[in-house]
Amino acid sequence: MPKGKAARIDLSNDERDTLERNVRRRKSAHALSQRSRIVLLASEGLTDGAIAERVGLRRETVGVWRNRFVKQRLDGLSDEPRVGRPREIDDAEIEAVIVATLETKPEAATHWSTRSLARKMGLNQSAISRIWRAFGLQPHRAEVFQLSADPQLVEKVRDIVGLYLSPPENAAVFCVDEKTAVQALERSQPLLPLQPRQPERRSHDYFRHGSLDLFAALNVATGEVIGRVKARHRSAEFVQFLAAIEEQVPKYLAVHVVLDNLSTHKTPRVRRWLQRHPRFALHFTPTHASWLNQVERWFAGLTDQQLRRGSHRSKRELRAAIEAYIAKTNGEPKPFVWVKSADQILRSIARFAQRTLDFHRKDA
Repeated sequence: MPKGKAARIDLSNDERDTLERNVRRRKSAHALSQRSRIVLLASEGLTDGAIAERVGLRRETVGVWRNRFVKQRLDGLSDEPRVGRPREIDDAEIEAVIVATLETKPEAATHWSTRSLARKMGLNQSAISRIWRAFGLQPHRAEVFQLSADPQLVEKVRDIVGLYLSPPENAAVFCVDEKTAVQALERSQPLLPLQPRQPERRSHDYFRHGSLDLFAALNVATGEVIGRVKARHRSAEFVQFLAAIEEQVPKYLAVHVVLDNLSTHKTPRVRRWLQRHPRFALHFTPTHASWLNQVERWFAGLTDQQLRRGSHRSKRELRAAIEAYIAKTNGEPKPFVWVKSADQILRSIARFAQRTLDFHRKDA
């Protein structure tokens, strides 16, 4: 072929269909889409310079992909393996690191560090760190959990999830709970504001100015919140809060309330109030399963966005901050979307329990 003359490209029907599909598909890699377009334009007889102007690349780059396609057809549009430094750690060594991380512990310690495991395995710290990242291993982290031992776990899960996924007609469903002993904390020194490359900073110590209790009811259907801030947390205040819900729900609707097993929810005073208001039905979560109560997620937002980094010089300021967050929620309400069925949740609990049992049997 004479120097400087572009190679001619003739496409079969299958090749053209594949190239056009690569260009059209939104999930195609950008590079593959661009190379496919180069070949399609080349098949129309365009020069490398004309194609380069169309696709926004250098003429030399267009020539590379034209010639790659001529020699290798569709396979030539994929990236070739890059030349790099050969691996120094083989698969057996990687497996040994993973097994040691998961199944052993260092002497006089509860978990491995990159340095301690590197010494044991005869590798460097960076290699251990890369292997851990590749396989998502984080020995330095630990979380807490609590499996529910409630004998009515299955029945309660099905009951509450049924309210979320298929609420009864002519009824309002509320998730109710209390955030107790919310402290009014004033930082001992002024806050240092956020700056480029420097996070917001606050003093670690504080002055206490008392605490308040927040009663909240999340409307599952609308995302709106009924909230009351109280000075104390007793069954008397809980009954007052139920009365507040009663006032705001239309009389023709039944009221279903999801709540936990706190003793203040089951006192004679509460039972008498429920007898006088038969449209209320309480649905208790299983013990150690507050994650079933959607209002807990709203409490997490309140803590993260308003309370944890706040500084309140009095209970009045704390009350105002809480009520401002409730007003913001109700100004733009957005319900949480529950997606897991009761069967999916119960199967997940069963798998977790079985893995835990198998682990302890193996160690026994």
